[in-house]
Amino acid sequence: MQIHQQSANTFNEIEKLVQQLYQQNSPQQISQIQNILQNSQRSDLGWQLADALLGSQDENVRFFGALTFTVKINNDWWVRHYLCIDPFLVSNRDCLRDSLKEEDTGPLLSRLLHWLILRNKSNEGALVTKKLCTALVFYFLRSPVPWDRCVLHIICSLSEGQVVSYEQMTATLHEEASQVVTTLGRSQLLTAVWFATTLVEEVGRTSSESIRTVQCNLDDVVPLMRTAIMLPEPESDTKLIEETIKCFQVFSSPHPTGNHADSWKSWVVYAHGAWTGKACQLTLRPLIPCIARPLWNPDLFEVAADCWTELMGTFPAFFPPESMVQLVEFLTSQSAQNLLSLIVKGEYEPDAVAYSRLLLAYGDVSLQDLARQQDSPPVQVLMRSLMQLLAFEGYAGAEDDICTPAMEFWQAYTEFLIDECHSKDDQMEPWMDSARRYVMQVVEQCWVKIRMPSEEVYAQWTSEAKGDFKVFRTDVVDLLQSAYTLLNTIIFDRFAHLTLESLRNQAWLHLEASLFCLNALAESISDDDTVDATLSTLFGSGLFAAMINDTLGIPSKTQQTALSLIISFTSFFERNIQFLPSMLSFLFVSIRTPTLAGVAAKAVQSTCDSCRNSLVSEIGAFVEQYNNLLLSEDLESGTKERINGAIAAVIQALPSDEQKIASLAKLIAFVERDVMACLGFAENHAPVVAEEKGLCALRCLVSIGKYLQTPDDNPIDLESEPVTEDELYVATIWTPSQHRIVQSIYAVRGALGANNGDVVEAICQVFRTGFRENFPGPFVFAPSVIETYVASTSLQTPRLENVLGTAGAMLSAHTRAGATRIDLSATRFLQHLFQLTAAMDRKTFPCLESENSADIRKTTPPTSLSCITLASKYVPHYLHIFLDPRYRDHSINFILLTIHSMQCQEIMPRRSAGFFWVTQAIINNIGGDAARSELENWTNPLRQMVSTEVRSRQWISEALSSRTFPSSRVDDAQKKLFLEQVMQ
Repeated sequence: MQIHQQSANTFNEIEKLVQQLYQQNSPQQISQIQNILQNSQRSDLGWQLADALLGSQDENVRFFGALTFTVKINNDWWVRHYLCIDPFLVSNRDCLRDSLKEEDTGPLLSRLLHWLILRNKSNEGALVTKKLCTALVFYFLRSPVPWDRCVLHIICSLSEGQVVSYEQMTATLHEEASQVVTTLGRSQLLTAVWFATTLVEEVGRTSSESIRTVQCNLDDVVPLMRTAIMLPEPESDTKLIEETIKCFQVFSSPHPTGNHADSWKSWVVYAHGAWTGKACQLTLRPLIPCIARPLWNPDLFEVAADCWTELMGTFPAFFPPESMVQLVEFLTSQSAQNLLSLIVKGEYEPDAVAYSRLLLAYGDVSLQDLARQQDSPPVQVLMRSLMQLLAFEGYAGAEDDICTPAMEFWQAYTEFLIDECHSKDDQMEPWMDSARRYVMQVVEQCWVKIRMPSEEVYAQWTSEAKGDFKVFRTDVVDLLQSAYTLLNTIIFDRFAHLTLESLRNQAWLHLEASLFCLNALAESISDDDTVDATLSTLFGSGLFAAMINDTLGIPSKTQQTALSLIISFTSFFERNIQFLPSMLSFLFVSIRTPTLAGVAAKAVQSTCDSCRNSLVSEIGAFVEQYNNLLLSEDLESGTKERINGAIAAVIQALPSDEQKIASLAKLIAFVERDVMACLGFAENHAPVVAEEKGLCALRCLVSIGKYLQTPDDNPIDLESEPVTEDELYVATIWTPSQHRIVQSIYAVRGALGANNGDVVEAICQVFRTGFRENFPGPFVFAPSVIETYVASTSLQTPRLENVLGTAGAMLSAHTRAGATRIDLSATRFLQHLFQLTAAMDRKTFPCLESENSADIRKTTPPTSLSCITLASKYVPHYLHIFLDPRYRDHSINFILLTIHSMQCQEIMPRRSAGFFWVTQAIINNIGGDAARSELENWTNPLRQMVSTEVRSRQWISEALSSRTFPSSRVDDAQKKLFLEQVMQ
């Protein structure tokens, strides 16, 4: 359809365009029609156009006519409203040519009321009537002449069937609105209710000043709503009652941008937030029984229930106690129980879902009463109903959306009971035992709801359904942990019993749910032997044997959860080593199954770490098992890492170094297989597989080094002498192992390239594993090994910050009490640091050449931050090396780097740079911050600084006179004497 005209000047033309707007047209045609119509609405003839369109036989055209009134009111009075704000409007007189004058307000209001009454008499539908109400509301908001009693004016005009003079009404009317509304017919009541709702809706989007102007209508709105709701034949007046309840109801959906364009507020919300004091609340409260009445009407139940739900959720203080009695009467009625039974059967009818929300809303606001009034028959009914909300058919999240809010209620209920127990000390409330029984029943019901579906059903779920079900199971974990605080080991014993029962019945998904609950409770149980007797019965029941029996058809999810249970209770196996053989057999068999390998390897690692001392006799079997796995299975990198770490943990516990070396040699050989595979794939131009094998080898070395570390809980021999540097690093029995490890590192680096960031990071992690050790070992490399690697890097090395961080970690490791000093390594690291900073020319820091403050505040490169961080490690133990006169020029360049970093926007470079400036720190520590035993650590750097820096006198003097100097007992004369003695 072609639109040839660019404007419309006659009613017929505009009517046709409006009709075309609702037909099938292209977006371009619709846009063109809209532009023509909008221009017509804003024109001088807009008012006459609105009148003409409202007389059309076409509903869409009448709607456009009502809309035109709204547009004209907003457009013309908007100009007047903002004249005082926008100077442009004052200077641009043309925009005022069609502005409404104060004398126009009366005739305009009469015209709007005339059309509202006329369309009401013609049985106009909601579309046009509501738009006319919108136009009247904008008249209320924009008119310079007050129209305060607008609701009563609408009611009186509808009652008379003609426009009633507002001035005459306010001067002569002696009847209350409660009397006038009784004369209205049903369609008139509906129109008045629509206006009252629109008034609240539109005013709710404006300022608080406009909100206050509505308050005087409250006394007129209340009888209107009461009359509409309490009609003698509610079955035939469903629409009217629904609209009245919506007028009363709280409903809000704020616009994401923060304005109120998409929100509307009802009269109750005004009572909540818009007006101060309780008068308005007291005015609306008499309507509560009216809102309770529709709960008993099946045709009105959903809208009434939603009203109550919203009110209790956002404004619970609105309800007096007697109104809750009315609600409880319904919630405990047979009608409510019928709705509940529908949901339990999985029939999610709208009324049934609305009932569940209503019940939970009541439970939330009455939680304490529900807990304390256990002997009340209505409370018992309500508690059973709330519990049944967890008994619906279907899977939570995927098929049942009610379980999650029901879970939230029971979580809150349980937490309230816990708070009550803590607040009463040893005095237990008489109702507490009954309340605990409810919690126990709830967790058992949760055990039913968390059962996994069959693998076939689960595969058909959407990703969203799977995620929702997972979230629900996580919520159950929180509830179980709270319940344990309340029920202690009773709940653990119950799920252990369900586990054994499910195992006997071969109910594998029931078994998975039981194991899941035991896993959830593991965090709440300390590492003592509180539940050892129960666990002994469980792990001695044949659970592990069943898990590896292929003939039973156990789902992989059940096996995974059983593996997780081992991880959760490794401390139990440490105390009860008789269960280790059957458990480990289960683990190594599971590793052969791809879907179980990851969690099984994690369980092996956890078990060997905790039970290493009990497993030393099995080290040969472990190595053999791993060798067999490598020969028969293509294990993933993560699985290999964990198994290597597990075996390394047991190796660490071997009694002699000779035994450790022999077993470690076999473990390194496994790593070397991956190294050789890496080299082979690299030569055959298969870079992806080569990288996978090479990184796997390096990460296995990291895992081995980590689990070979001496455990934190190992006893310390206080009589042993500290190990000297020569003893720690000279050739030892560990040297061959170290050579093999270093060869593997450089072989991978050579195959994958020195500029592979993952390789750089993994190599640094390998070196770091030995830093915490105080005795010789396979990963306690001579400092020269790390020095060589650090020196081989440059600014082009990816993840250079990892390399510099490794150097810094090595320096820090050798500042611990009893650690050997590594001055030579510190010197070599510093030389490399200065080489890096010297290479950071002005192309790296263009802002150093700029006087523009914006340029100066550019971000410091990450490498410079790492350089500054490494330099900070020299304070205070190696500061004399940093201040060596040989490096004076380099030190100056580095100082420029720190100055730049202190001006950048990033917080970390600023912090690192600030820490480098240590003069104040040295003086403060000598002045009283440091303990006497620590003074040597600060006096040595001070001597070095004085002997090498010509400006050291100035720096020390400024530090001594600083307000941060720690001691108030040192006067200026003493500070001067100290300075002179230091500078001698």
